[in-house]
Amino acid sequence: MNGCQLTFFTERNRRHGHQTVCEWLLHEARGLGIRGATVVSCAQGVGHAGALHAAHALSLGDQPQQVILATTDAEADRLLEIVRAANVHVFFTRMPVEFGWIGGDEAAGPEGHHRLFCRHGS
Repeated sequence: MNGCQLTFFTERNRRHGHQTVCEWLLHEARGLGIRGATVVSCAQGVGHAGALHAAHALSLGDQPQQVILATTDAEADRLLEIVRAANVHVFFTRMPVEFGWIGGDEAAGPEGHHRLFCRHGS
């Protein structure tokens, strides 16, 4: 399948409403039926203003995080529209990718859709 990889860059303590930006993005992606996302917590990074963001032993609040999604172009367009409409301040990248499944179909759910948001065996 051809589509794109969306990567959102945020920090652990960044919030949108009562959720972290990371939690909010995952909730919205799941609501759109996007089949998978990965959250990567990073040791450190440099933000758009040049400030160093890092996880510290006493506080992880400033720890950089990435939310990475492999989506169809239509799914990516819909998610970006939602982020813009909610006025969430977050940096993102979008790159064309080819994606798919290799191996058995034990992850296939109803109607042959693959589910990455569920626990193994459910």
